[in-house]
Amino acid sequence: MCVWECLKKRKKKVREITAKKTNKKNKTKQEKQRALRMKGIPGLLLLLFAVGVWTQKLPTRDEELFQMQIRDKSLFHDSSVIPDGAEINGYLFRDTPKRYYIVVEEDNTPLSVTVTPCDAPLEWKLSLQELPEESSGEGSGEAEPLEQQKQQVISEEGPELFSYKGNDVESYMPSSSPSGLYQLELISTEKDTHFKVYATTTPESDQPYPELPYDPRVDVTSLGRTTVTLAWKPSPTGSLMKQPIQYCVVINKEHNFKSLCAVEAKMNADDAFMMAPKPGLDFSPFDFSHFGFPSENDSGKEHPLMSKSTATKSRLYAGKQKVDLQKVCIGNKNIFTVSDLKPDLQYYFDIFAVNTYTNMSTAYVGTFAKTKEEAKQKTLELKDGKVTDVFIKRKGSKFLTFAPVSSYQKVMFYIHSCLDAIQIQVRRDGKVLLSQNVEGVRQFQLRGKPKAMYLIRLRGSRKGASMLKILATTRPNKQPFPSLPEDTRIKAFDKLRTCTSATVAWLGTQERNKFCIYKKEVDENYNEEQRKREQNQCMGPDTRKKFEKVLCKYFHSQNLQKAVTTETIKGLEPGRSYLLDVYVVGHGGHSVKYQSKLVKTRKFC
Repeated sequence: MCVWECLKKRKKKVREITAKKTNKKNKTKQEKQRALRMKGIPGLLLLLFAVGVWTQKLPTRDEELFQMQIRDKSLFHDSSVIPDGAEINGYLFRDTPKRYYIVVEEDNTPLSVTVTPCDAPLEWKLSLQELPEESSGEGSGEAEPLEQQKQQVISEEGPELFSYKGNDVESYMPSSSPSGLYQLELISTEKDTHFKVYATTTPESDQPYPELPYDPRVDVTSLGRTTVTLAWKPSPTGSLMKQPIQYCVVINKEHNFKSLCAVEAKMNADDAFMMAPKPGLDFSPFDFSHFGFPSENDSGKEHPLMSKSTATKSRLYAGKQKVDLQKVCIGNKNIFTVSDLKPDLQYYFDIFAVNTYTNMSTAYVGTFAKTKEEAKQKTLELKDGKVTDVFIKRKGSKFLTFAPVSSYQKVMFYIHSCLDAIQIQVRRDGKVLLSQNVEGVRQFQLRGKPKAMYLIRLRGSRKGASMLKILATTRPNKQPFPSLPEDTRIKAFDKLRTCTSATVAWLGTQERNKFCIYKKEVDENYNEEQRKREQNQCMGPDTRKKFEKVLCKYFHSQNLQKAVTTETIKGLEPGRSYLLDVYVVGHGGHSVKYQSKLVKTRKFC
């Protein structure tokens, strides 16, 4: 530690600047006195004026000295002296104390020291020592050896002025302080941690931290299942003093944060797992890019104690840490809605006012809120052997139950998806028995179990709303829906097309069913998208107009290769477009529509 050597260099610089300023002030004073004498102002008035000015003088930081401190980093880079009016970043090893020093040149100085813990609680105390003399006790003018300096620090340790233990941002701010060397000692007993320290002798004029309003609480103004709206009063630093202030919102599920430094330490998991030098090792200089003061010379270099393989492992390990934390900076707005939250979960919200000029922040009093529960799904009970109509919103789900009363050996589920494909999942005693996508008409058979309860979940399409018919029964004697061939398209014969007729064909099944064909004239601009909107297979012949009906007939064939039927639709107008539909009606009266077919008659024959 070269605290004393740095102080000597600093005092030498101070004397040079002070001497230069004194000469300048004396010269200015002499010129003013000469000018006053020439104007005949009595010397008594001049004396009273000087005394009045002296009594009204407020303490201000020597800006030339402050700028010298900032520019001449060699005075502070490898030492523990904190520059006046600057914030430093530091790092503590567990159970290893660290000391910093603050120099106060004049008595009655309003010293202010602020310590910000980041990711662990800190213990810190501030004590006062006398300023060291420039030379040794013998007056030789030579600098004392380092060991003597260390002994001098230990032997001249002054009285304790202030102490604190915790993870809050805490400050020591007396109205006036005597000149001397102030020692700040910090220690972390929980783990290695980062921290920040800010010290100034001109707190009234600096004010680097944004000021909080008289009510620093964050209010929850609106609460939903996935959204929370927050509101807070603006910082006077921005609204009254017109300084550049922006607000940062932090959301997490664990706890509120006391400082933005703690938030960044939580988010930057890579830094937490960096291989840091251990105390006692002979290293110089320190890795200031992560610990203590930043170093220009060390930027971009890999730490000598950290091998390439170790660094890779460290980064991989850090990458596996999942930080459930979100930080959003929203400018100078003081109302914000947090979205994309999960229902029925508690979240913690913190607001930080950040001075964009100094990059220093102040925390509002955080809050927490629990999002509303998801709307409970209504469960529909299925009756044995009864068809139930179900409507599902886009991307939605519906839950149904089926509890057979009588004894049975098997359970049958019949499903008719009217529009796009839907997904069905059947559970019994918590186990999944069935999970399938259904398009058109499908049936599923499950082995029965006495006194069992079946939970059916139907999930709709992502494209749009879904409609379906479902039947569950333990007595599968007759199917509620007619059986369909694999191909439900209607084939139109172009060569048989005339000005007044069109000939079409479709496939049947081995079961004898009733087929009805309907026609509807459409515009020439009728397109595929319009046809899809009318492709609801659950809409039966009873929804059609009587004049649209062409005919109904029964048809089946034991030979599936020959299960084809044709029909010629007559009485059409030349050059017109028609939409043709074929319905197959089952024994229970439920019908299924084939895919619609658009045909156009010839204009000239």
